[in-house]
Amino acid sequence: MFKLLLFDTISLITILNPIAAAAIMLSLVKYSDIPDVSRKASLTVFVASVITMLAGGLILKIFGINIPSIKAIGGVVLLIIALHMIQGKEVAPTNTTKEEHLAAENKEDVAIIPLAIPILFGPGVITTIIVLSEKAHTFKEKAILLISIFVSSLIVYLTLRNAVYISKLLGVNGLKIVTRVMGLIIGAIAFLFLISGIKALWIGV
Repeated sequence: MFKLLLFDTISLITILNPIAAAAIMLSLVKYSDIPDVSRKASLTVFVASVITMLAGGLILKIFGINIPSIKAIGGVVLLIIALHMIQGKEVAPTNTTKEEHLAAENKEDVAIIPLAIPILFGPGVITTIIVLSEKAHTFKEKAILLISIFVSSLIVYLTLRNAVYISKLLGVNGLKIVTRVMGLIIGAIAFLFLISGIKALWIGV
């Protein structure tokens, strides 16, 4: 059970990438607003994740989509994200245009949009939660996933809350190194999803 908890939590944290989000947050808010923004953003991530966990399977059933298909395409999505991170590029789902950045600066509250959604909670996270949720067959496994979501959201909060210190500690090069390492982990998870999905589809045929 601990192994499953660790796997789910690492999967979510690496894809949420709170360190990169913290760097973006520093360019959007005043230092005095960081505590409030961190709390709202992490809470939004938690609520959105729980909703996805509970409703994701139902949505798939409505559209007649099976889990192996989600695993396969989810693996492709995560692999693209991983390659971008390894190459040091901005990940497409978390990328903000110049216009969006300026709009965010003019808003009083940027915690929900764009920080929580889509910078933190993007397509990669949605896909991962749906796949992990459908793999959790028993009540205990679903409870572990819920705990993983809570722990991940807590880590997001702590990271954003201490964004100033983390930025000073790591620096630009440090942030790039962490992003690349996370990219490698996401890439490994992506292949697990992709191979598992293709294998299940092949056997099903």
